Amino acid sequence: MRQFVNLGPLALESGSSLPEVTMAYESWGTLNESGTNAVLVLHALTGDSHVTGEASEGHPTPGWWSEMIGPGCPIDTDRFYVVSPNMLGGCQGSTGPSSLDPAGREWGSRFPRVTVRDQVEAEIALTKALGISRWQLVIGASMGGLRVLEWALMGPAAGVEVESIAPIACSPQFTGDQIAWSHPQLGAIRADANFRGGDYYNQPPGQGPHVGLGIARQIAHITYRSATELDTRFARLPQGAEEPLHGGRFAVQSYLDHHANKLAVRFDANSYIVLTEAMLTHDIGRDRGGVAAALESIKSRALVVGVDSDRLFPVGHSIDMARRIPHADECAILHSNYGHDGFLIEFDQLAPLVSNFLTSVISKVNQ
Repeated sequence: MRQFVNLGPLALESGSSLPEVTMAYESWGTLNESGTNAVLVLHALTGDSHVTGEASEGHPTPGWWSEMIGPGCPIDTDRFYVVSPNMLGGCQGSTGPSSLDPAGREWGSRFPRVTVRDQVEAEIALTKALGISRWQLVIGASMGGLRVLEWALMGPAAGVEVESIAPIACSPQFTGDQIAWSHPQLGAIRADANFRGGDYYNQPPGQGPHVGLGIARQIAHITYRSATELDTRFARLPQGAEEPLHGGRFAVQSYLDHHANKLAVRFDANSYIVLTEAMLTHDIGRDRGGVAAALESIKSRALVVGVDSDRLFPVGHSIDMARRIPHADECAILHSNYGHDGFLIEFDQLAPLVSNFLTSVISKVNQ
């Protein structure tokens, strides 16, 4: 069940601030008396706090990592107290552009720019509000992995111990290539006539910037899958009986339209912009002496995981991170034809990695 915590005001890196921040989260399991069994799970760009469980009120789809988290799963909720927040700037309960400001109006275009570090600051405040002073593990993939890396440095600095981290399918800074892929996504949303500069919430139902958001999702989805998977699965197959040569469509076009429509009905376009622009700010080395110095200063034990066919966060970034983080083993590589989305699909490979890592961390702590 989704729960809410009011954290009060939050100062932002931009120099602006939010006068009131609410964080939505879900939790499973029970925090032990010593407070040593807490696990923080951080979602990706269009994910949310509903990591595991059936579809329910506020969550029209089942949990996005149900095979990873739950009783008897690699992150066993019979043993661990698992918390998953909806990130700051989102649209699934935490304060974001569609939230009401103190005057009772949607923030819309007035919502301030937030960074990955701002989002972690909000998660640190939530952690303290929940009475947690130590995370056994902080784990996340994609945009969640970016926050995992910041947690490794910001958590201890704020008095929250981070025993171990698992950054999956991510990188220590957003690269020029990743910024380039993001740029047309942002442009597609802003070019939609129904976007209205970000102030579209009073339009009749169904008249928001859904076309622009859908196009943004199509662009992004191409980076989430590999060329091998798309060509093997679809190749030049037509959708239906009519050949593209005679006015029909290719099956892969229909596939992308399907994912565009799915996102447009469940996600807020302004949140997509705010969260994407937050990713653009990601650079763990900023004001820390550079990427290498920042990674080498991480004291948490680390499980670094990459996907060998990932074209959004190439596996080389993960390999380099594992080499530089002092208490990381060799980078674990998921072998997948699915690309970046391998972290959601290759459960048979990822599950034992996480399970064995947690066992190792607990054993080390108990020595």
